[in-house]
Amino acid sequence: MQPHRHDDPSHDTHGTLAAHGHDHDRGLAHDLTVLAQQQLRQRRRALGLLAGLAGAGSLSLLGCGGGGTDAGTSLTGTSGSSGTGTGTTTGTGTVSTCSVIPEETQGPYPGDGSNSTSSGVANVLALSGIVRSDIRSSIGTASGTADGVALALTLHLVNTGSSCADLSGYAIYLWHCDRLGRYSMYSTGVTAENYLRGVQVTGSDGTVTFTTLFPGCYAGRMPHMHFEIYRSASTATSYTNKLKTSQLAFPTDVCSTVYGSASGYTSSLTNFNQMSFATDGIFSDGYSTQLATVSGNVSSGYTASLVVGISA
Repeated sequence: MQPHRHDDPSHDTHGTLAAHGHDHDRGLAHDLTVLAQQQLRQRRRALGLLAGLAGAGSLSLLGCGGGGTDAGTSLTGTSGSSGTGTGTTTGTGTVSTCSVIPEETQGPYPGDGSNSTSSGVANVLALSGIVRSDIRSSIGTASGTADGVALALTLHLVNTGSSCADLSGYAIYLWHCDRLGRYSMYSTGVTAENYLRGVQVTGSDGTVTFTTLFPGCYAGRMPHMHFEIYRSASTATSYTNKLKTSQLAFPTDVCSTVYGSASGYTSSLTNFNQMSFATDGIFSDGYSTQLATVSGNVSSGYTASLVVGISA
């Protein structure tokens, strides 16, 4: 699959660019010092959320993109099931089949050093504390916390060139908009914040789990999240070192439920009702390898998972 064209900034409703303005970096060494403790805490939180969802039932993932999936792929999901996007997993969590996830545009709001705001280069990767599992709050001198429906997202990184073997020690940078469709560091009202951005290093099982929020839907795009893959935490300091950029999509029935019933997502419901995978400039040529498996509910929160295949 050829890389998609870049997002058209003319579709954006986020306002004027401005700098995040932080100069308090303590460096990557500090982040790596606390990484082991952070990974242990995030895994415990993810297990706690999964336990809370065990009795909440399941959500069917059929009917994505206006009644079907791309390329005739059947995508179903129940509580506790494994993602069926980039790969198929066994009962032990081992990935049996996998595909390379497509390269996508990073969009206009990456915060990875590749572009600037009105006050300079925007690079959240240079901030101390960016290696973290819970990305709902800002770090450094920023103090804001994003509100919305809780989401525990697990990404499973595998090597498509080696029988879908787990890839450990790789760094994944995840970022996405808040429930109002705003990107921290860039959008009007949140230019001084850096929440909903974070880096984690894959464990021996190739996974990372982020504690975050269900993203909003802004005009011109289907709900999505962005992520970049780096060979290690030490290289996850600038976009110049990234190995892959892609995006993650969500089942339409889950989006409808969240936007139609959760507080603060009213504008997302309006925007979502005007979109489909067929009209989305990024996912219109295919999204089966990028569609997360999701289960849960609005009151208790959701869990999502995606197998991410790269040729390593």
